[in-house]
Amino acid sequence: MEREAFRMNGFVILVALLVVAAALVLFGMTQDEAFFIVCVVVAAVIVFLPASGFAVVNPNEAKVVQFFGRYIGTIKTAGFTWTVPFTDKNRVSLRVRNFETTKLKVNDADGNPVEIAAVVVYRVVDTAKASFSVDDYENFVAIQSEAAVRHLATSHPYDSHIEDRTSLRDGATVAEELTNELRERTDLAGIELLEARITHLAYAPEIAQAMLVRQQAAQVVAARRQIVEGAVGMVQLALDRLSAEHVVELDEERRAAMVSNLLVVLCGDRATQPVVNAGSLYA
Repeated sequence: MEREAFRMNGFVILVALLVVAAALVLFGMTQDEAFFIVCVVVAAVIVFLPASGFAVVNPNEAKVVQFFGRYIGTIKTAGFTWTVPFTDKNRVSLRVRNFETTKLKVNDADGNPVEIAAVVVYRVVDTAKASFSVDDYENFVAIQSEAAVRHLATSHPYDSHIEDRTSLRDGATVAEELTNELRERTDLAGIELLEARITHLAYAPEIAQAMLVRQQAAQVVAARRQIVEGAVGMVQLALDRLSAEHVVELDEERRAAMVSNLLVVLCGDRATQPVVNAGSLYA
């Protein structure tokens, strides 16, 4: 788990070291030459050995501090700082990052090959986990993102023809599911997953034309169904009004003929030409 490393203001330590070194040199100048050389050597040691503890931390950046392989803490405060000498200070960016996965070709829940890609937005929140739990957290996030996208694509169909069944085209629902799965996968690496969304979704080229025809046919059927439902309602309304207002008395045969004519007019995809019948229906 991440913890804060020991740190002090770098400018204060630098000034203090220079003052001590200058005092030693001045003191050595008042003594003999051998003592002066000793004072210069001591002053150099005092300045250069602690100097290995200086570090510059930029905004939205952290330094993971290790002392001979042992993790002793993380510095997140921006500025010129000083910590334990002889330590390795590895930079870890805390900025928000995003990347887009490659276009993956997978089979959806119905077995249709589709191309899918997603954009992932994340940032590091635990520098210790990001540095020591995985080899390379950026590569780890990329691989886990592709695995999550593949799993999502195989769990849902490209287009659902069943009510209450989630499809890959349901953007908000699919994005939430993908984000939650990636959060579980990347928590080990100290990553906060902010958002994941599908950026590319299409049938594979080899079936794209066939699926386009299928979609067009489905749309035509849905449109025709709606037209028929509306036409039946209009015919029922016309017959009810005629009966309620006693405009004309229709027997079963005439009612059937009127229903047939009205449905032809209302459901036809071309303009109809009226024909005036001057004779009797029973002639």
